[in-house]
Amino acid sequence: MADNAADGPVDPAGGDDGRGDTSRPVTIAFIAESAGVSVPTVSKVINGKSGVSADTRARVEALVNEYGYRKPSGANRNNVVELVFRELEHMWAIEIIRGVERVARRHRVGLMVSEFGLHDTAEPSWDDTVARRPNCVLSVAQLSEAEREQLKAKGIPFVVFDPATELPDDVPFVGATNWSGGRAATRHLTELGHRRIAMIAGPQDQLYCLARLDGYRSAMQAAGLTVEPELVVHAPLTREDGCTAARLLLALPEPPTAVFAANDLQALGVYQAARDAGLRIPDDLSVVGFDDLPVVAWVDPPLTTVHQPLTEMAAAATELALTLGRGEAAPQVGLEIATTLTVRSSTAPPRG
Repeated sequence: MADNAADGPVDPAGGDDGRGDTSRPVTIAFIAESAGVSVPTVSKVINGKSGVSADTRARVEALVNEYGYRKPSGANRNNVVELVFRELEHMWAIEIIRGVERVARRHRVGLMVSEFGLHDTAEPSWDDTVARRPNCVLSVAQLSEAEREQLKAKGIPFVVFDPATELPDDVPFVGATNWSGGRAATRHLTELGHRRIAMIAGPQDQLYCLARLDGYRSAMQAAGLTVEPELVVHAPLTREDGCTAARLLLALPEPPTAVFAANDLQALGVYQAARDAGLRIPDDLSVVGFDDLPVVAWVDPPLTTVHQPLTEMAAAATELALTLGRGEAAPQVGLEIATTLTVRSSTAPPRG
């Protein structure tokens, strides 16, 4: 990976860069600026990682030795786990918070919830989080390489919750069996006798959405069914977008008899589209969601959905983060927790 000085050095400590005052500890940002490289590049050198040219590595190591830079220890971190979201609007956020809080309380650790926001800035700043020096970070927000290196530079362990993108092998994460969940949802519909099954898939850049779509394709293939391109619609994971996608599907010359939605919010949008079209669920249209948010057991009819154990996933992720925060080796870097199908009243055999 090429060095990129244009990234701009950022002082992870949020303080002075140490220039001109040898009484203050030299920061990684000062080393990066002096070497003309980015903070992540210096972090790679300090942590013995690859992806740095020999000349750059030698230049950084010389400055580290010259200024006596020492990698920060985790001894002075605060007894707090910081839970970071990109946004808190989704209903599943409360399930995640519940799982984290349960474990934090048992370990007598404080909990801080942060929201970066999706649209405020293209590159959310971790400066405040780093300055707070939490014991560990649990990120529902996806961490870029620069953000991961910034946390590593301050000795702050982190765990990624339900990764949306591929991560390096050494990045700890907790996720769900999304492929198996997508397959189980679709198999349930094929076993009911449905043959024209549509899927409202999530965004194509979200790893877990692609896994659910692959599970759908696998179950269709196993049932000897062809996935017609017109029956797969990609849409954001919201009720409104689920409704828009369902309207497109229901307007087809040969509409589906069943719809599998990539999450429960999209599935609730399918309910709205079906009502607007004068269709009854499940008599005219079967619907399956994904997540099993508490609210979907109370809609009419109650939604058949894939139960994603968000609270249990969050608890496991917190245990992993706290283990790393204590400086202990993790039993495993990545953990996937099994999904299960919860059958309710929104699915039935097709009419006729």
